[in-house]
Amino acid sequence: MTNKQKRILFSSDEIYKRNKELGNEISNDYEGKKLVAISLLRGGFIFASDLVRNISVPVEIDFLTTSSYGNREETSGNVEIITDIRSDIEGRDVLIIDDIMDSGYTMQYVIEYLKKKDPNSIKIAVMLDKPSRRKVDLRPDYVGFTIPDVFIVGYGLNYGDYYRNIPYIFTFD
Repeated sequence: MTNKQKRILFSSDEIYKRNKELGNEISNDYEGKKLVAISLLRGGFIFASDLVRNISVPVEIDFLTTSSYGNREETSGNVEIITDIRSDIEGRDVLIIDDIMDSGYTMQYVIEYLKKKDPNSIKIAVMLDKPSRRKVDLRPDYVGFTIPDVFIVGYGLNYGDYYRNIPYIFTFD
């Protein structure tokens, strides 16, 4: 893949601007609520970091590590919780933050898992939504960008063990 030509889909500036817009929207929606933002690791950590810095209401931040991709380009469909959250979310409003929603299997599993901890509400924020690949009836509440069915890399999204650190989102032509 490294010998292929990169095509930038979303620049660092576009991502920065969209994070500010999402942060304002989330801040308005969660005014006066007990918000816990849960970043799904590893892919969601860069988006979560930028997003929560744009949320003006008090927010507790936690992390949940899941796995369903391994080093493949497509999900296996089998979701596994690798590391659980440490926060008590009972009676609190939860915002799950992830890099991308495509099939929806991981997010559906995480929502069902977190519901057992009795939160007041659960909403989803993703940087990228790929609805054409959705296999479950689930839509994110907050979306950075909607994309077609292309394999994307950068801004937290990996190919194998690399590219998460790239500050923009691209695909290989």
